[in-house]
Amino acid sequence: MLDSSFIMELNNVDSPVQVRINVRCKSSLFGTSEFIYSSVLNESALFMQQPEEEDRLSALTDDILLSIITRIDLITAARTSVLSTRWRLLPWLLPELNIDVKDFLPVPHPDPIDANDMHDAMVTLTKAVRSFFDKPRRESTLTNLQLKIYSITTFSSDIGPLVCGAIDSGLLKDLDLAILDETKPRDCDDPHMLRLANDTDHFFNAYPSVFHCLTRLSLHNVCFYKLDMHHLLFDRCTQLKYLRLFHCDAGRGFLSKIDAPNSELRVLDLDTCCFGRLELVCLPKLEKLHWDTWESEDAPLSFDSVPSLRELHLANGPELHQNVIKLSELLRGTMGIHTLTLDFMGENLWMQPEMKELSSAFSKLRMLSILGIFIEFDLIWTTALLEAAPSVEILQIQVYDHLCDIDGQVRLRSFPERRSPQWEMDCRGSKNLLLRELQIIWFKPLKQQLAFTRAMLERAPNLQKIILRDESCEACDDLGQPPPCSCAERLFPESKDEQERVVRRITDGAIFSGQVIFEDRKKL
Repeated sequence: MLDSSFIMELNNVDSPVQVRINVRCKSSLFGTSEFIYSSVLNESALFMQQPEEEDRLSALTDDILLSIITRIDLITAARTSVLSTRWRLLPWLLPELNIDVKDFLPVPHPDPIDANDMHDAMVTLTKAVRSFFDKPRRESTLTNLQLKIYSITTFSSDIGPLVCGAIDSGLLKDLDLAILDETKPRDCDDPHMLRLANDTDHFFNAYPSVFHCLTRLSLHNVCFYKLDMHHLLFDRCTQLKYLRLFHCDAGRGFLSKIDAPNSELRVLDLDTCCFGRLELVCLPKLEKLHWDTWESEDAPLSFDSVPSLRELHLANGPELHQNVIKLSELLRGTMGIHTLTLDFMGENLWMQPEMKELSSAFSKLRMLSILGIFIEFDLIWTTALLEAAPSVEILQIQVYDHLCDIDGQVRLRSFPERRSPQWEMDCRGSKNLLLRELQIIWFKPLKQQLAFTRAMLERAPNLQKIILRDESCEACDDLGQPPPCSCAERLFPESKDEQERVVRRITDGAIFSGQVIFEDRKKL
């Protein structure tokens, strides 16, 4: 049975009057079955059993009950455990746990989140971790623990021993740890980020057993300027398969090298990080790299030995101090990329015009996504990238059209004036014979988009599917304003007549037997 104090803490987080579980689960004994269970809970029902409900639950086998409970969040699982004696011990039989400090915040919580609320959430989370690792109850090994905590120094001495004890006793196999910080990047100063770095370093030094099973790690707002980042993240985290750094800093002019031939790292995710230059000397098992927004003036990274790299995502809105880069030089050292995403975030292109120079890096490319192209820009320049990638099967183009875009005068303080790409290309006679699918996201029947789509029909004779998709932006919707130009060209074609008109304009004079699909995400 759950500690009554723990249950009361969970109820104070959010007290719905109804909990509904509607789960389709697979039972190893009975095949596929569907279990629908509804119960109205009130304060007294949390500690009172209903005979009819008891009988209904008792009829189910443990594997079905476990299948149900794995599909609901921790708080709901804890609450429903009091409905039946059959449920009471099930949380300690779960093979995986997801304990997220944000689940213990009051609902709705203010923005920014109050420090007292974060403190109280960590108090409840600590009780939850202690309860789930209680040895008399926990008999089976926990294969994976996803733990998201706030970087509050006073709780390190509570969480650390609990996790280390579970690791040392063999109760925990893999740990997915995220150390969160609610401070917005614009509000972060150096002392704050250095303090978080010291807290993180102290936590790992105090509880070294964590390194033995740490397979995923996420850090927020950490400055590595005074720490040995390589030693902490790659020499000591020997089992790490996934690493995410959000708004982390190693110094604008600092060269960071990762040389880890024994690393297990598969995924490296960098978001708004400041590394003067990141050199991947050796990461033999790295499969995916995602870098969203860099601060360096020139190319943010280089590759040496990354033989397993298959997926690369680069996103940046170049600011005034940043130079355009040669993509071919950045990709030197990569030979097996099959999925490439280039995101310009509605700003000018951050790459120089290139075609044949990219042939080597693009030789195995199967999916190419070019995102964040400002709506007034021409799209034909993207065919230069196709010239270097004859093996591409799926091309995704995303247009950037946001009413919520920052004010022009404010924007020019950080970003240069937008200029449509002017690339001189000679693609005469060139074909992409393997291209079978074209996607245009945030489609509008503008001249440049229609011309580009017609050009793709000529370039890709085996094209089977064209997907024209509209998207929604919550920030834009909140403005409640019409598009800058209310003419039909700035609106997604919704009616059947409008869509047929677009199809005729695209396919006029072209031989195309494939599908043109319109997807209005605003209606989903």
